[in-house]
Amino acid sequence: MLTLRIAAGVEAASLAILLLNVFTAHLAPITSLGGPIHGMAYLVTIAATFLIPAPQAARWLAIIPGIGGLLALRRISVANQP
Repeated sequence: MLTLRIAAGVEAASLAILLLNVFTAHLAPITSLGGPIHGMAYLVTIAATFLIPAPQAARWLAIIPGIGGLLALRRISVANQP
């Protein structure tokens, strides 16, 4: 679960940085570093969601790029509440 939390945060933050870069300075080093980081965080988010016991809806939410990991975490926490 900790891996999913970290990967979801990195995924959302890296997407925000990439979009900010595109709409402002568009610096190549940020794109070159941020793109692979975002991609890897996205893949780790999907894999972590499928490896933990999670509702099927959370697994589908994890596939959404950018905020899917955060949505999946929210769905898992709602499903685990009494």
